[in-house]
Amino acid sequence: MEKKKIILGAAAVVVVAGGIWMFGGSEAKSTVDFATMNVQKGNISNSITATGTIEPVTEVEVGTQVSGIIDKIYVDYNSVVTKGQLIAEMDKVTLVSELQSAKATYDGAKAEFEYQQKLYERNRTLHEKELISDTAYEESVYNYQRARSTFDSSKAALSKAERNLSYATITSPIDGIVTSRDVEEGQTVASGFETPTLFTIAADLTKMQVVADVDEADIAGVTEGARVTFTVDAYPDDVFDGEVKQVRLGSTNSSSSSSTTTSTTVVTYEVVITADNPELKLKPRLTANVTIYTLDKNNVLTVPNKALRFTPNKAIVGGRKIVDCEGSHKVWTLENNTFTAHPVKVGITDGTSTEVLGGIAENTPVVTEVVVKGSVAQEEPEAADGERSPFMPTPPGGKKK
Repeated sequence: MEKKKIILGAAAVVVVAGGIWMFGGSEAKSTVDFATMNVQKGNISNSITATGTIEPVTEVEVGTQVSGIIDKIYVDYNSVVTKGQLIAEMDKVTLVSELQSAKATYDGAKAEFEYQQKLYERNRTLHEKELISDTAYEESVYNYQRARSTFDSSKAALSKAERNLSYATITSPIDGIVTSRDVEEGQTVASGFETPTLFTIAADLTKMQVVADVDEADIAGVTEGARVTFTVDAYPDDVFDGEVKQVRLGSTNSSSSSSTTTSTTVVTYEVVITADNPELKLKPRLTANVTIYTLDKNNVLTVPNKALRFTPNKAIVGGRKIVDCEGSHKVWTLENNTFTAHPVKVGITDGTSTEVLGGIAENTPVVTEVVVKGSVAQEEPEAADGERSPFMPTPPGGKKK
């Protein structure tokens, strides 16, 4: 029993000695230094992200206001068209018949009106001379007014029939390119409460726009003229530039559901962004990943945010002196073993760097962080015979034999 106690006591002494060597001896080999970075000019920006859709600046849906059969189509997808160019025709047989009927009705109503007008004027003269009765005169007035009303109605019907026939000839309303063709020859289209769309024509695909949905939490920082960059999945290596053209006041509500039974309403606002497209890379309806810069300052004096967070204390500076100062924001310089604080006035920040409005000069090195040189991973000197005691703990990084 006594022998067992002696062995355990010797082992404990060996373990304690090893711990002192690992955590004491190696720390003595570590040195503390301080990293610095120069105050320099740079760009500071804050941004928000959103998702949008590429759209032509001017896009017109061409439809028809009359029902019938599509007789001829003269354009296809990607056809370049000019304003007034014939792009399609509808079957005109029924429309021509309606026009002829309206013309016949108009001619009859016109003849009746002219006859009743002459009769009325004659009877008015006779009535003034008291050569006909009041009843006969009043009857001529009545017939004249009825004939005039019928004539006016037939004139309107004729005008409508002529207009409907003109609708059967479909022309391009603008100069542009056909981006969509929704009908085929022989197809019947019915014009009701909503005009059917036959073609979609974009005015100029070299000038596009992005309509982005910006969350209500971010919309306050978006202003007209703000710088924008965006990418599309079709060209992941290309970054396109633009600027905010319009912030639309109308909002859009959409519901989103989580894995639970709860549902939340997301409110977004449409932001229109200009997008030059000289190489025609941007196609209509592509999805754009948008970055809108809400704050953007170029060539301003900046310091790393780490420098504003650094504060020296006795535990880390060793024998160096500390000269502090008053100020809510300050940076530190290290010169001649002396830490000196400099109060600075700060502006905007992007999370990595902060704008400096005064208090420090350009190219001044400021302390950003503590750097510990050397490590506890030091190997234990080997014994002369190249062997290590089996009871001695192996320091981190040490090699066991």
